[in-house]
Amino acid sequence: MHTEKAGQVTITLPPDLLAVIKSKVQSGVYGSASDVIREAMRLWTKQQEEHELRLALLRSRLQASLKSGTPISLDDAFNAIEHVHQQRMQSGPNETV
Repeated sequence: MHTEKAGQVTITLPPDLLAVIKSKVQSGVYGSASDVIREAMRLWTKQQEEHELRLALLRSRLQASLKSGTPISLDDAFNAIEHVHQQRMQSGPNETV
């Protein structure tokens, strides 16, 4: 198993974030400020990966939509939905959809 040597970085944080880190270390939730930052980076990385996956899915769906047929205007789509709704309302309240 190959493990890389940890690197060192100096960061400047606003007082409120620094206070959160110190509080977590003092409470024993984390062993050091580095532990807090590592956990924050893991969570941020996971969030970024999930965001990229969501964007890829949206792009894929948009591409599929572009290839799905002749586009219609939004007004025409809503008019068609309204027409179906009106037909269902006229056929009575007991109709199952």
